Amino acid sequence: MGKLYYSISEVSEMFDVNQSLLRFWEKEFEPLIKPNKNSKGTRFYKEDDIEIIKLIYHLVKIQGLTLPGAKKKILENKSEIKSNQEIYERLQKVRNELVSIRKLITLPSEETTEFHSNEEI
Repeated sequence: MGKLYYSISEVSEMFDVNQSLLRFWEKEFEPLIKPNKNSKGTRFYKEDDIEIIKLIYHLVKIQGLTLPGAKKKILENKSEIKSNQEIYERLQKVRNELVSIRKLITLPSEETTEFHSNEEI
């Protein structure tokens, strides 16, 4: 990351979720997510808040847990969940790279096939 604080719109873009969902998660995971608020009530999330949101997102959106189940898991074993989430992210990156390589490999062979079929005519 890099900044000290992130607005709710920046965090919602990071996770591709609605701002209302972040506010809802804030209420549901109240002791864990504590964004700073200015006098107008504008939320500013710290990196610690974003790390918790990342874990919640992984448990709820990726693994399909309920909110109470996700909260229980985070409170019981936060480090294991974070480790699993990091492994998942690395595997996703490797998968994306492999898909890109596959596209590069199959693209030239398709062009070669097209070229040979035109040659025969």
